[in-house]
Amino acid sequence: MIRLGLMRHGHTAWNRAGQIQGRTDEPLDAEARDQLSRLRLPDGWHEADVVASPLSRATETARLVTGRMPHTDPALIEMDWGAWEGAKGVELRRDPASGFEDIEDWGWDYRPPQGETPAELRARLVPWVAGLQRDTVAVCHIGVMRVILAFATKWNFDGPAPFTVKRNRLFVLHISADQWMLTGTERLVEETA
Repeated sequence: MIRLGLMRHGHTAWNRAGQIQGRTDEPLDAEARDQLSRLRLPDGWHEADVVASPLSRATETARLVTGRMPHTDPALIEMDWGAWEGAKGVELRRDPASGFEDIEDWGWDYRPPQGETPAELRARLVPWVAGLQRDTVAVCHIGVMRVILAFATKWNFDGPAPFTVKRNRLFVLHISADQWMLTGTERLVEETA
């Protein structure tokens, strides 16, 4: 059985402003860089492979926390939000004509205008996870994490998620040929001076 530790990238200016990033390559902000530079992986993960989305906010998060340059894999790039990239979810929600829905109402086939569905994201992530050969830390995005965790927990974007994606944690899955199992979370370790 292989362990997969999923970690969300640090904050960007768009995160703090409530803007949808998707594949827009927004960098980490200074506060995130400072915070992440003081964090390390928990014990038991230092020999794991480190892989990140090719977007700079993920690769820089991986480098700051692990001290290594990650390999990048396009399978881990964030969900494509199409025409909604750069928009604020709260503003889209207020406009009934926008078609914006909360995640609990998506289902696997929900598509932002000119964007990607969770099912399409799942189609590129399942083979990536199945191909893992060693324990792996993957630094990626909330959309990627939600799809992998949904697949592992059998949540279909139909009501409240059985997990909450938080920063500065590893979401640990045990992966075998016939099962993905979410086994918990581990906090990143803060270094003291």
